Amino acid sequence: MNFPRLALAAFGITLMGASLFAQAPAQTPAPGTQTATPRREARAEKRADRQQKRIAQGVASGSLTPKETARLERQEARVDRNIAKAEADGKVTKKEASKIEREQNRESRRIRRQKHDGQATK
Repeated sequence: MNFPRLALAAFGITLMGASLFAQAPAQTPAPGTQTATPRREARAEKRADRQQKRIAQGVASGSLTPKETARLERQEARVDRNIAKAEADGKVTKKEASKIEREQNRESRRIRRQKHDGQATK
């Protein structure tokens, strides 16, 4: 075999190998890892915004005392940090989304209880 034929054969094999890698998906999740859809990520953020508005409405109406407001804001900030932490790697797994939803459910109940507990600002 002469050099030009050998070089051509090596080039052909390299080209075929490169084309196989080019067709492979760039990133695939690890087996058993389910990723959340962007819609689910947006849903958590929208819900956090709505809960923030509920707290602001409670302050405006006087149904939340300053101490209650501070506590709710602190708890809401913790939920926001957990959302950011879940999104930090670029994907939110179903497990992370479920955890965030449970936290938001708990926070929603706290907001309602504080707004309707009969205490009012003076």
